[in-house]
Amino acid sequence: MSSIRANQFLVTDIVLPFDVSEEEILNSAAMKMKRAGVDPRMLHFRLYKKSLDARKKENIRVVCSVLVRSDEPVTVSVSSGIKPFEEAELSVTFGNETMHGRPLVIGMGPCGMFAALLLAENGYRPILVDRGGSMDDRVRAVEDFYRTRVLDVSTNIQFGAGGAGTFSDGKLVTRIGDPLCRYVLETFRRFGAPEEVLTSAKPHVGTDVLRGVVSAILREIERLGGKLIYRCRVEEIASVANGGLLVKTEQGEIFCGTAVLAVGHSARDTYAMLSDRGFSLVPKAFSVGVRIEHFQSDVDRSLFGSLAGHPSLGKGEYNLSYTGGERGVYTFCMCPGGEVVAAASEEGGVVVNGMSYHAREGVNANSAVAVSVLPGDFGGDVHKAIEFQRRLERLAFTAGGGDYSVPVQTVGDFLRGEVKHEPSRIMPTYMNGAYRVADLGQVLPETICESLRVGLDKFSHCIACFGDKDAVLSGVETRTSAPLRIERTEGLFASANDLVYPCGEGAGYAGGITSAAVDGVKVALAVMKRFSAPKGGDLA
Repeated sequence: MSSIRANQFLVTDIVLPFDVSEEEILNSAAMKMKRAGVDPRMLHFRLYKKSLDARKKENIRVVCSVLVRSDEPVTVSVSSGIKPFEEAELSVTFGNETMHGRPLVIGMGPCGMFAALLLAENGYRPILVDRGGSMDDRVRAVEDFYRTRVLDVSTNIQFGAGGAGTFSDGKLVTRIGDPLCRYVLETFRRFGAPEEVLTSAKPHVGTDVLRGVVSAILREIERLGGKLIYRCRVEEIASVANGGLLVKTEQGEIFCGTAVLAVGHSARDTYAMLSDRGFSLVPKAFSVGVRIEHFQSDVDRSLFGSLAGHPSLGKGEYNLSYTGGERGVYTFCMCPGGEVVAAASEEGGVVVNGMSYHAREGVNANSAVAVSVLPGDFGGDVHKAIEFQRRLERLAFTAGGGDYSVPVQTVGDFLRGEVKHEPSRIMPTYMNGAYRVADLGQVLPETICESLRVGLDKFSHCIACFGDKDAVLSGVETRTSAPLRIERTEGLFASANDLVYPCGEGAGYAGGITSAAVDGVKVALAVMKRFSAPKGGDLA
């Protein structure tokens, strides 16, 4: 039998009952190592990942992996489920090119924050701006909007410290499989996220905890010499003859050596400015749809059967997709025990999104049910893609009564193409119950509605509660992702200007908190690999 000698191993495929303790998981890994020829007493064990397998309600299991480390190299017999393992470490290299001014990071979402944090930790003292307000300012603006129905177009659920993800479930799940994901999760934990974000297969922070994490990261950037400027919308970016950029903002001009463009998927006026300045913007696929609300208890029973409510199982969550037709239909950003939020950022439009607190104790669960939008739907043009989204938001505003109330329809009525029933058993959570019953078929294109009907039917065969005709739909969900990509080179700078680095979800290179943060880290690494840190007068 062959063998492997190493200091560190990953023990995988540990399958145990769902209510097992962490000690029992580690003991199981120890037994595997013993069978592979190593005395467990010389080893250190740490839970690495834990996921729930609830495909069989009568036999719910956890599937775990454990990181095993030895102070000295040990020889392990090759066997299934044990492999040598090295966690990826962040490697920073520094270039020699002169940076004519401090780096400017535009956008305080996860992409911009992580880029600015890494730059600050390495002595680059970035300037970090956002069109929206500070965390306290954002919370006040959202509360005022809910109370008065007067929208602050600068500071809202889309714009401000932390970005759109701050008013969400704070999911850190990603499918990108990049080694930097671990660094991002560890950074979130370092600044206050729960320890389990490192081990859960579906990590989440919750909007209440995430606000504190965001504030801690921003304070650290300032402590390290960075500068934060709020309510500072970027109006123009222009190159300077002798090097650097001149960025015009609503608070005045900022001279910088380079600009990290992490603007988020709702900065539509910024997209227009970039297009006018010759940046290459290309349309890409996106999705639109509705939010669906069920009782969380119904979701739990659908997933866990008689074990629903067991403290070891937590709140049930799902991720569904159907690709049998011309358009894909899928659930997105499912928020257990959460609420549907008013995510408009432009006057005269209604946009929905989902949010939940860390404890996920709300009565309702909600999720986006989204349908693919094809290039032919908007003529393959970037500006028409944005107008496609805007038109749906304005139709939703009108259908909701013109006061930012949301149009809703029961699933039963939507499937039958009628408007006969008020929500009764399951009540909408949007803006503390500000809704109006309407025909969502008059808001969304028929092609989208037909795909939604097919998807809802297919999903009902996967999760029983999707067959509940009393479930409530609200619309519209249009900000699932950016409808475009700002083209960049292999060096990660824009094809139109080598001092501008488009990144994150708004630039079309990410699709969630973790992937956006990873892209921000990659861009910061690229900037440092090219430029030396600015010194002296450049740091004014």
